[in-house]
Amino acid sequence: MAANEEKRERKNGNLIVALTGAAALLAIAVNFAVSAINSHIKNRRKKEVRGSKVLINLSASEILRLADRVIAKSKAVHDAVASVPLDKATYANVVLPLAELEAQQFPLVQSCVFPKLVSTFEDVRKASAEAERRIDAHVSAYSKREDIYRVIKALMARGDWMSSEAKRFTQSLVQDFERNGLHLTLTKREELQRLKTQLDELSMRYIRNLDDDRACMYFSEIELAGLPREFLKTLDEAENGKYKIILRSHYVSPILELCKVGLTRKAVAVAYGRRSEANFGILEKLIQLRHKLARLLGYSNYADYAIDHGMADSSAKVFEFLEDISGNLTEQASSELAILRELKKQEEGDLTFGIEDLPYYVKRARDQQLDLDIGVVKQYFPVSLVLSGIFKICQDLFGLRFEIIEGADVWNSDVQLFSVSDLSSGELMGYFYLDIYSREGKYAHTCVVALQNGSSLSCGRLIPVALLISQLEKEVEGHPGLLRFSEVVNLFHEFGHVVHTICNRATFARFSGLRLDPDFVEIPARLLENWCFESLSLKLISGFHQDISKPIDDKICESLKQWRCSFSALKLKQEILYCLFDQIIHSAENVDMVGLYKHLHPKVMLGLPALEGTNPASCFPGSAIGYEATCYRRIWSEVFAADIFASKFSGDLFNQYTGMQFRSKVFAPGGEKDSLQTLSDFLGREPSMQAFLDTKADTS
Repeated sequence: MAANEEKRERKNGNLIVALTGAAALLAIAVNFAVSAINSHIKNRRKKEVRGSKVLINLSASEILRLADRVIAKSKAVHDAVASVPLDKATYANVVLPLAELEAQQFPLVQSCVFPKLVSTFEDVRKASAEAERRIDAHVSAYSKREDIYRVIKALMARGDWMSSEAKRFTQSLVQDFERNGLHLTLTKREELQRLKTQLDELSMRYIRNLDDDRACMYFSEIELAGLPREFLKTLDEAENGKYKIILRSHYVSPILELCKVGLTRKAVAVAYGRRSEANFGILEKLIQLRHKLARLLGYSNYADYAIDHGMADSSAKVFEFLEDISGNLTEQASSELAILRELKKQEEGDLTFGIEDLPYYVKRARDQQLDLDIGVVKQYFPVSLVLSGIFKICQDLFGLRFEIIEGADVWNSDVQLFSVSDLSSGELMGYFYLDIYSREGKYAHTCVVALQNGSSLSCGRLIPVALLISQLEKEVEGHPGLLRFSEVVNLFHEFGHVVHTICNRATFARFSGLRLDPDFVEIPARLLENWCFESLSLKLISGFHQDISKPIDDKICESLKQWRCSFSALKLKQEILYCLFDQIIHSAENVDMVGLYKHLHPKVMLGLPALEGTNPASCFPGSAIGYEATCYRRIWSEVFAADIFASKFSGDLFNQYTGMQFRSKVFAPGGEKDSLQTLSDFLGREPSMQAFLDTKADTS
């Protein structure tokens, strides 16, 4: 199709814009914003929500009754599978019932669980949390059923009749059981359960210690020079007139970035790095127990257990990955550090540059080198225009059509439901809800929740349904809701997850939605962030709020692109330090964490020593809870997303042929293919880190 060809058609009275060109006119984006975003447009025909089993606006009692029905149905199917004689086990009486149960019940489970994130009613949120607890307890009990495990293993032993997708699904079932110890003796299983219980208890203590930590410091206004008056107004004042700084990240980060007084920055950084000292012993114990758990399950260490069955495959490969990137960044990071040291010398004399100075002088260097006023940038990103631009870009690239469904059943008047169909065939592909505006009682972060996973089993095709949650500023009394640039990038990232969910064509619900290899799942969303830094696409998603016909200018576009890479090598080195620490403590036993931290810090950070007395349990909370042995995944996904963008999209941002190839080869297979193979099929080679390293070229 020609590069600038545009198709428009009217269907059921709605304007639908099908954009397939490289550069859409701003007027089209505005029309799309009006037709697809404004929930108050009149004369819309109420559309049926076909194929969605998600239940909306359940009462507290209905949620609990549904949870109990889900559990009862699940138990009945599990009991039936368990009763199959080992020599009679087939795909039809073992795997298919479990696959169909998973597909059919997932939207019902989510109907019970997602209200805790979005409901305006406290009793509904509490019931939703209780329903989740009941369902989790049932899932935990199921994961220990040896009778079901034996039947699946018997089938697996003679499974040469299975399709590759069915075999992968069956292997996944076996892996789940075996990671819960079903292949172990009864004595070892009991030991495994004791370890898990201890790990859960210690993890809760660790979190509670951080939450309960009330450590604070007091500083005079002079000692906080450089911090804006608006920030100081948020602080409590002591009787002596000093300001109280609570050692929490939302207070600490502005001080480290904005305070002109080096002694204040260092004092805050040291105190923040020493908080919750009781957690040091807890982290040591957690690591010991994790290694015991891994060895019990047949792994040499916990890192290999955590990484198994992902793209990275082994701790050794992660080490190689991190060390390669770190080594390749050394020259650029050294150049950046020299600039920062010179800035400190100019501002503070011959005082030694420390790691605590990094945030402040990176910001100072950026402010000097880049003409970028974040307050001005925000004026160009009204939320409705950003959304319409995101829709258009995804429509252009991936051959999709988005239509708002007026009058749909939603849980708040601000929530909108959209259908997604194939642009060429008109085939309905799925739905997504947008719940993006701030309100009381709602989940405070931006995320995507799969409400119904796609599948194609004998029970019929289930189409995907997704939910995007955010806390954005809403238009008030004629003043448009404006997005900070970081919110624009975040929204684009999360919409990448929505499109990934909708375009997934996996046979099994287990491999659909966002239930993918965790080393892989963030790569497509990170890929789409790149469109936020290219002039052509930036102009499409921007417009001055008082006159949206005026997109962001080229100078600001270039500054945003430079800002992305400016002093990024040094900051990435710091992140690699965290990841290496995380891998080492989870790859070897009896590691002296304090000694390791002191050794690793100057080695990675170009001679900059760790702050004296810093507690690694405070510096590396991700290593303790939630991301243990997997902190590398953020860098991993960014590296391979950069490779995809540079080799396939950077020369032609709106090439629909490439976009459709990505849709069919990366989005569509879901988890039914090996992740590395999926990316290699699209790239025509194995992924490389070179493009990522090229983006870190000298921009300082």
